[in-house]
Amino acid sequence: MAPAMRYAVFLRNVNLGRPNAPTREQFEHAFLRAGAREATSFLTNGTLVYEPGDGVTAQAVFEGAYRTLQAVCGLREPAFVRTVDYLAALVELDPFAGVDRGSVYAFCVSFLLDPSVTPPALPLASARRDVELIRVTPGEVLSVSRQVMKAPGSPNAFLEKHLGSRLSTREWNTITRLVKRFG
Repeated sequence: MAPAMRYAVFLRNVNLGRPNAPTREQFEHAFLRAGAREATSFLTNGTLVYEPGDGVTAQAVFEGAYRTLQAVCGLREPAFVRTVDYLAALVELDPFAGVDRGSVYAFCVSFLLDPSVTPPALPLASARRDVELIRVTPGEVLSVSRQVMKAPGSPNAFLEKHLGSRLSTREWNTITRLVKRFG
């Protein structure tokens, strides 16, 4: 029997336990109640990995859990779903190979919400050069953040302004750690 497919959910702009955000228990319980066989919150930044139960689709679990989170805690932010296998393939690409790590504050991946949003063409960087886009897939933008003056660049803010669409960004090490644990 083939191993079950796992899915990762990334909530935008959410830290667990804050206003209009679920607690860890609410987050996990919403997915279990919606039909997930297992649901594990990963870190406190609104990232969760789940496996659909028998006879229920991953999309149905996600939609049911999202409705519950809206009702229970007033969640208003969008969520982005990818399979863990897809994330593992993204990690295998080693998209940041060759980037001088000494000049980088953070390696990041930004998840696009809507497939109709056209990813930006490369090369592209912010005017301050504190955000530089490295690679684009149909659903993600991989970038580096550099510290210029006092603050590091925000790939999320830069891309939302540039694309006119909401998205969610995670540091690359979150993705590699998630894949290592659940992949």
